[in-house]
Amino acid sequence: MSLLGFDAALVDLDGTLVDTIGDFEVALARTLADLGLAPVGRAFIERTVGQGSEHLIRSTLAEAGGTPTQYDAAWAHYQQHYRAINGQASVVYPGVAEGLNHLRARGLKLACLTNKPRAFAIELLAAKGLAGFFAHCFGGDSFERKKPDPLPLRRACEALGSTPARTLMVGDSRNDVQAARAAGCPVVLVSYGYNHGEPAASAGADRVIDRLDEL
Repeated sequence: MSLLGFDAALVDLDGTLVDTIGDFEVALARTLADLGLAPVGRAFIERTVGQGSEHLIRSTLAEAGGTPTQYDAAWAHYQQHYRAINGQASVVYPGVAEGLNHLRARGLKLACLTNKPRAFAIELLAAKGLAGFFAHCFGGDSFERKKPDPLPLRRACEALGSTPARTLMVGDSRNDVQAARAAGCPVVLVSYGYNHGEPAASAGADRVIDRLDEL
């Protein structure tokens, strides 16, 4: 896909820029231990992340044999544990820094658009040396609705001063594709992310790439 005709790009975080499963695994294990529950498997976490912390906590509680009444306590413990280890068990994917440099060199304005809480996203980008690439960072709590709703993409385009048709969405899951299609943004997926246990090629993106620097 040529970058000609694009003014901006919206880039997902977990599973696109940074492999964060390790962070989720540690924070969730500590949270469940606080509640007297056994940890969940890594494969379950990979299938479940991407739809916001609320969905992750509720799904994890159900998987671990907890009850909905434990949600508030789980949420509080999770926030504490995730903040304490944010970025420590995660790694930037190969080609990410090069890809972001290339997008900026072509004159595209960049925003990070994730369903992760904004404060955690900002901390993670800073910890991994990626914050400087982005004019804005929007999280799952930045707007009234999360991806796959198109609202976050439309609002992010407004913040960047771009139109959806001239703004590329770069993500790793069908959530990104559904949101982009509804917002009117072209969309590219990376092949290595967390697409709910499904191959990225099945999500219907305009293109699937193996590394961000392939753009």
